Amino acid sequence: MSALLTVIKNSNEFLWSGPLLFLLMGTHIYFTMKLHIPQKNILKAIRLSVTPDNQKDGNNLSVFATLATTLAATLGTGNIVGVSTAVALGGPGAIFWCWITGILGMATAYAECFLSVRFKSTGSDHLNRGGPMYVWENGLHNKFVGKLYALLTLIAAFGVGCTTQSNSITQTTAMSFGIAPQITGFLAAITAGFVIIGGIQSIGKVCVKVVPVLALFFTGSCILLLFLNRAALLPALLLILKSAFTGQAALGGVVGSSLIVTMRYGIARGLFTNEAGIGTASITAAASKTNDPVRQAYVSMTAVFWDTVVMCLLSGLVIVTNMILHPSSLDGVNEASLTDAAFTFLPGLGNTFLSLCLIAFAITTLIGWSYLGESAVEYLAGDHGIFLYKVAYIVMIYIGAVMPLAIVWECTDLINAFMVLPNVAALFLLRKQIHT
Repeated sequence: MSALLTVIKNSNEFLWSGPLLFLLMGTHIYFTMKLHIPQKNILKAIRLSVTPDNQKDGNNLSVFATLATTLAATLGTGNIVGVSTAVALGGPGAIFWCWITGILGMATAYAECFLSVRFKSTGSDHLNRGGPMYVWENGLHNKFVGKLYALLTLIAAFGVGCTTQSNSITQTTAMSFGIAPQITGFLAAITAGFVIIGGIQSIGKVCVKVVPVLALFFTGSCILLLFLNRAALLPALLLILKSAFTGQAALGGVVGSSLIVTMRYGIARGLFTNEAGIGTASITAAASKTNDPVRQAYVSMTAVFWDTVVMCLLSGLVIVTNMILHPSSLDGVNEASLTDAAFTFLPGLGNTFLSLCLIAFAITTLIGWSYLGESAVEYLAGDHGIFLYKVAYIVMIYIGAVMPLAIVWECTDLINAFMVLPNVAALFLLRKQIHT
C-alpha cells in the first residue's frame, strides 16, 4: 500500500506542478479572450442570479438554486484550510495567484456551463441533466468518453465529496469538542442523509437556505477581523504583491522561497477551490429550469467569483494581517492551521466559530457533491441505480469519518486530473458554439 501511495503521490506531484497548471491557466486565458472578457459582466451576472425565473417548472431548480448548490459543493475547506496551506507553503504571494486563478477561471466556468445547458437532456421524470458526459454524447457524439467522465465523477463523489469531507468533520469535532469520530460520523450521515434521499429538489431547497447564510457569516467574520487588523491591511496587500513576483516563505523555511513554488501553490489551491476546468459545476448548471445557456452560464460563473475572488481573498488577507500583527500566534502552527491562528483573535467564539464553520461547510459539501455523483450514476445505469447509490453514499459518510484517508486524498487529486482532460477537450472542440 505504501508503494502504491508513493506512485500516486509522485504522479500528482508531476501533474499538478506543471502540465495541468499550464493547461488550466491556458484554458482560462484563452476563453477570457475568446469570449471578450465575460468577467466584465460580473454585476450583470450577479443580478441575473437573483432575478426570479419566468418558467413554471416544479421539477428543476431555479438559477439561484443551481448557484447555491454549486457553492455548496465548492465552499468550505478549500477557502479555509486550502488558503492556509497555500500561504504556508507558497508564501503570502500565493494569495495573489489564487486570486488571479479565480478571475480568469470565471471564463472557463462560463464556457463549460454554457455547453452543459446547450446539450442537456430531459429524462422521463422531467428532470434536466447535463455536464461534460452529456456534452460528449449530445455535442460530440462520443458516448464512450461521456461514460468515462461519469465514472470518474462517481469515484470523485465518494472521495472528495464524501469520505474526505466527513473525515474533516470528525477531525474538527474531535480536536475542538472532544467528540468521538463514531458519534460524529453517525450524526453527519443522518443529517446529510435526510436531505440526500429527497433528491435534487430537497438538495436545492436546503442549499438555498443554508449556503448564503454560511457564506455571509464567514465573510462577515473575515471583514470584522480585517477591521480589527486594519493597521496591517495595507502592509499585507503590499507584501502579497511583492512576494507574488519574488517568492517568500511564510513560516520561515525555504519551501515557499521561489517564485515557481509561490505560483504553484497559489494556482493549484485556486483551481482546487473553484473547480473551474474540472467540469463538475456544469452538472449542477444543467439542472436549471432555464433553457437559456447564456443566462445560466453567467449565473454559474458567479460561483467562482464568490468562492475564489471574494472568499479566498478575504481568508488570505486575514491570515497575512495576523502574521504581521501577531507573529507569536504562529509558534508551533502547521500549514493547515494559519486560519485557525488568525481566528483566535475573533471577539466572542473565536476558534470555536471557525470550527463550526468548517463543520457546516463540510456538511453542505457532502450534500452538494451527492447530486454530482447521482447524476453520474443516472448517466451510467439509469434511474434504477440512484437509490442504491444514495444508500452507499450515506454509508460512506460514516466510513469516511472513521478511516485513515491519506490514500483517498491522493487518489482524488489524481482523479480530478483525469477529469480535467475530457472536459477541457470538449471546450476546445466545441469552442465555436460558445458565445456571450
